[in-house]
Amino acid sequence: MVEWKGLTGPIRFKEGRRTQFKLDLVKLKQHSIVKIGEWSPHMRLNITEPSLFFDTGSMNVTLVVITILEKPYVMMRYGKNYTGNNRFYGFCVDVLRLVARDVGFDYILDLVPDRKYGAKDPLTGQWNGMVEQLMKYKADLAVGSMTITYARESVIDFTKPFMNLGISILFKVPSTPSTKLFSFMNPLAFDVWLYVLAAYFCVSITIHAMAKISLIERSNFNRSSKYFVKYLDKFTLRNSFWFAVGTLMQQSSNLKPRAISVRIVSAIWWFFSLIIIASYTANLAAFLTVERMTTPIENAEDLSSQTEISYGTLESGSTMTFFRDSLIETYRKMWRNMENIKKHSTFTSTYEEGIKRVKESNYAFLMESTMLDYVVQRDCNLTQIGGLLDTKGYGIATPKGSPWRDKISLAILELQEKGDIQMLYDKWWKSVGETCFPRSNTKQSKANALGFDNIGKYLITLP
Repeated sequence: MVEWKGLTGPIRFKEGRRTQFKLDLVKLKQHSIVKIGEWSPHMRLNITEPSLFFDTGSMNVTLVVITILEKPYVMMRYGKNYTGNNRFYGFCVDVLRLVARDVGFDYILDLVPDRKYGAKDPLTGQWNGMVEQLMKYKADLAVGSMTITYARESVIDFTKPFMNLGISILFKVPSTPSTKLFSFMNPLAFDVWLYVLAAYFCVSITIHAMAKISLIERSNFNRSSKYFVKYLDKFTLRNSFWFAVGTLMQQSSNLKPRAISVRIVSAIWWFFSLIIIASYTANLAAFLTVERMTTPIENAEDLSSQTEISYGTLESGSTMTFFRDSLIETYRKMWRNMENIKKHSTFTSTYEEGIKRVKESNYAFLMESTMLDYVVQRDCNLTQIGGLLDTKGYGIATPKGSPWRDKISLAILELQEKGDIQMLYDKWWKSVGETCFPRSNTKQSKANALGFDNIGKYLITLP
């Protein structure tokens, strides 16, 4: 082994290759050369003077900006006519254009190689996605729907948030239950109908038995002869059943009870019939006029306590990190459920894949509220379940110590105060030509008319 000391440190050659050396990264200033970092085979690039490495005072600065495709934040045009930055369009692209105009820099926009935002592997401790690119100084900025989190902020920097949001649940709009033939029996539970039927039989038989036993019911006292005159027995078993059902249907009858015992039983049956008919009528009105669309889940607690509906989130995103690192028992339980199920059936590589699963299967997608709003406003078959599970924001990411962070933060605050960002939000989220208008949101001042689907089933009672 040959060794001597040189300008770059100890010079050692082993088998014709130099080992254990360090190179200084220098920058040419107006009157001198300044050291701004170091590079070695083991430590790689280490920027010791970030303010000099990112010289924002220079004119005609061109920054490397990485992004990830996600509607409506960043989208791509395809074709020979679109090259360079013109390939990209969307909400974040418009924000970047305004920021670059106000701060004073040009940029080259490109996609992150692995198509990930950036998450830390709990086993290896390595980062991926746009976070990794910024940590290795392969890019100057990262723009997109990138959430500001504690873990990311510890290795890279973020500007002030240009959009606030939270995590929510995307699910299918429940379909209206089809009208069944015997749905007119729904106002009362099945066991209640059985109780009413049993009471009807018991009362009919009781009236018949008491009419048979009572002397007054079977005869009448003749004042002139001072004898009881026997009458024809009106409360036969058949007539007793007819009397009870006529009372239940609020109809009069030629049968009039004479004995006190029969009258008491009849009065009790009348009062019972009054309560049942009133309850049935009131509940039937609600069943006919109110379109009952029930969802199997109402919030995250419901989702965590059931097993019929599978759920998941975007892989290597802040939402996945939120559930993985959460200390709240409900969210920890949801994370355990997502981990226990096969990875490909819970986590998705893109938002589009998660939305497709929601439409085609019994699946709930945990996603950020801004993206959820964009999807729900354009597809009336999807809806948001519950409120926000947390609050956070999107920011423009920079390498640690980058002086561009503060300049861009000031530009974002100015754009927010002038309302430019709100106008961009309205442009990409509330475009009239792309939004849908579900029937549930339309203003109606009167109830819907009953159709044949509601009334036709009653025709079976006519025969």
